[in-house]
Amino acid sequence: MAIVTLADLLEAGVHFGHQSQRWNPKMFPYIYTERNGIHIIDLELQTAQLLTEAYEFIKQSASEGKKFLFVGTKRQAAGIIAEESIRCNSFFVNQRWLGGMLTNWVTIKSRVERLKALERKEASGDLEKLPKKEASMLRKELEKLRKHLGGIKDMNTLPDVVIIVDQKKEITAIQECIKLGIPTICILDTNANPDLVEIPIPANDDAIRSLKLILGKLSDAICEGYNI
Repeated sequence: MAIVTLADLLEAGVHFGHQSQRWNPKMFPYIYTERNGIHIIDLELQTAQLLTEAYEFIKQSASEGKKFLFVGTKRQAAGIIAEESIRCNSFFVNQRWLGGMLTNWVTIKSRVERLKALERKEASGDLEKLPKKEASMLRKELEKLRKHLGGIKDMNTLPDVVIIVDQKKEITAIQECIKLGIPTICILDTNANPDLVEIPIPANDDAIRSLKLILGKLSDAICEGYNI
């Protein structure tokens, strides 16, 4: 059973791809037609089916207790990524992907520990007791760490599945997942390479409504699997 209707997908503008000259020929099977120089994604035979496949895979993985990381650092995606991942008890990166975030996890984990230490200092009031200049420097450091690592603060081990918005922008994250053998589910537009991910979801990766609809469904799948 499809988990989303064609009407929902159309209403959210999921079908609008990029300009036809910006396409990746490997996306040909996922394209329905071209209109006014814009590729139109095949919603019925591709997006709806692949979204359902991703939903079932995620639900099954969640029921086995697996952990998920959402990645999307483009402006349109950042807020939705944080909102949907928090809703389904998952982790997220929505500001900037730090190179080695997964492949150099030991180093990243030490920065996460630093973030937690500074948060403890802030909560206990210890920062207030320090000289103004020192306290100001530590607050700036805390703010920066929170911005980049806040979404993975409680991620103690590498994620089991990574959900990505915009393959072109997050190619470093995808390469790290490939290197570590972590399955990826990716919302990809007509300029992407579907061969690089486990489950591609061909869709408009620029429109907020499109991202909200698809990420919302993937988050629903995790909630269903976790039974929350």
